[in-house]
Amino acid sequence: MEFKTLKLIFKRLFNLVLLSSFSFTAYAQVVLVDGYVRAMPPTVPNSAAYITVENHGDATRLVAVEAPFAKEAQLHTLIEENGMIKMRQVDGFDIDSHGSLVLSESGNHIMLMGLSSPLVIDSMLNMKLIFEDGTEQEISLPVKKQAQQSDAGHHHHHH
Repeated sequence: MEFKTLKLIFKRLFNLVLLSSFSFTAYAQVVLVDGYVRAMPPTVPNSAAYITVENHGDATRLVAVEAPFAKEAQLHTLIEENGMIKMRQVDGFDIDSHGSLVLSESGNHIMLMGLSSPLVIDSMLNMKLIFEDGTEQEISLPVKKQAQQSDAGHHHHHH
């Protein structure tokens, strides 16, 4: 009798732990490693955000970004066409399981259209990353003039 009750309690406890750890990993699978929003002159209505995220879970896809401080946030890629670098809007970026997604000045990025007010250097801006599976990740990015010099060795020069 007592053993049965104990077993039941243990089983419930185990299920609870299993459930809570599952929801936790599902929530925190994509982690912001680095990022910033580019500061622009007050007269320029658009900017761009650059982020590096690591995916600690299953493969996923970043499909949208919400930025309350801009009319619209678009996912953009840079393509080369007839020797010209052009921006194209895309419907998402795949992130491999245990891979990372790097949105940088020399490649894919988040375009911020119609800023509601000029960006203030060193202020923090809140954005929301939205993934294909419905999960959302709140992130906060600082406003910077340009890329930090720490990644100066990784710059790709287009000729």
